[in-house]
Amino acid sequence: QVQLAESGGGLVQAGGSLRLSCAASGRTFSNCVMGWFRQAPGKEREFVAAITWSAGRIYYAESVKGRFTISRDNAKNTVYLQMNSLKPEDTAVYYCAADFRTDQVIDARWRKYDYWGQGTQVTVSS
Repeated sequence: QVQLAESGGGLVQAGGSLRLSCAASGRTFSNCVMGWFRQAPGKEREFVAAITWSAGRIYYAESVKGRFTISRDNAKNTVYLQMNSLKPEDTAVYYCAADFRTDQVIDARWRKYDYWGQGTQVTVSS
């Protein structure tokens, strides 16, 4: 059974940094897309970034481009999200997700992802 476990969230001041981790287990992750999403209170879950596990192809939401960096460590089955220059509007619960349909095309629609972690809270104070 696939399990995704996020960690690294917390409270940070605007302009600060955090690094989120997503440890994946339960099956082979060589042919999938790993994504980060976030959901603020009262808002729809939104795409943040994603990476194809094998080729390392990357896609970012416009709102985080240039500030966030997604990466993966194949040996550790872990995906990271380095978040710099954080803004109060980045405050949300951040989720890691896996899409096993393909590792060639990144889909930004959260409903297309099969597996989800429990989420980690990120709060950015002004």
